[in-house]
Amino acid sequence: MGSGADRRILLALRLLVGALFVTHGYQKVLGGVHDPSMAGFARAVQAIGFHPGVFWAWTVALVEFVGGICLCLGLFTRLAAGLIVIEMVVAGLKVNLPRGFYWTKGGVEVPLIFAVLGSILVLAGPGALSADALVRGRHPRSAPRA
Repeated sequence: MGSGADRRILLALRLLVGALFVTHGYQKVLGGVHDPSMAGFARAVQAIGFHPGVFWAWTVALVEFVGGICLCLGLFTRLAAGLIVIEMVVAGLKVNLPRGFYWTKGGVEVPLIFAVLGSILVLAGPGALSADALVRGRHPRSAPRA
């Protein structure tokens, strides 16, 4: 994606998805700081089949919080977005799908939207307005030597 509009679209998408995940992850991380066992969330995670619950609760919290920060910065964008896609597919199938489709009933609609938006970022990459692009620009790949 090379045009100015393309760069702004990827930036806007990264900032939107990243900020939403930072917000969700922050709540969980803050809860984990006060109670490292994340008692309530760990029980919920374990109840849907992920053992040990504390490990998976922290995994989800960090994927959301750190992944969201990475998306906002455009740093490790494809990795962060890929982990978020995996989380949203699992959450959608294990938690939300049994409740139906519509978000108003806790259904799969919102995780599906997030999985699609994350997939777009995995496929399109971070765009030119990103930390990833700055890193690539400073360290261009050297041409293979004959």
